[in-house]
Amino acid sequence: MKRIDALRAVYPHLENRIVVTIMGACAAELQSLGHRPNFFYLQHAMGLASSMGLGIALSKPDRQVIVFDGDGSILMNLGGLTTLARYRPRNLVHVVFDNESLLSVGGFPTATATGSDLAGIAAAAGVPRTETVATLDAFTRAFDGALGAGDLTTIVAKVEAVGPSA
Repeated sequence: MKRIDALRAVYPHLENRIVVTIMGACAAELQSLGHRPNFFYLQHAMGLASSMGLGIALSKPDRQVIVFDGDGSILMNLGGLTTLARYRPRNLVHVVFDNESLLSVGGFPTATATGSDLAGIAAAAGVPRTETVATLDAFTRAFDGALGAGDLTTIVAKVEAVGPSA
């Protein structure tokens, strides 16, 4: 699955939700689909998208918050998962696009390339709903389920290590 295809599939669901993206390819690909005023592209703050999303979710409990994160970023701030679980904002959906590399900074492999399980780590941290998906159909089902669940959810979406097209 390509990240851009996953973003394209859920893009219609983002119109009335607050969206936070991590830096790099994810932000560029979402912006290529069309900017919306409710999109916040977190630049130069690798590892902090989930923390930013948490703050917004807690301060805006009447709004659903979607965080688009990356494996390299979440690995830089694993403590963010325990903080998400501690506060358990029921209005936050945390999507981690796992391409098993630090694509935006050279393509070096991350720990997920050698077996680290981000959904398992999130579950062990106390996140109540976690899932790993590897196909577009599974991703859209998981995303739709998370939107309707009314509880903190982390979806790890396994994607190809490719960046935005020129």
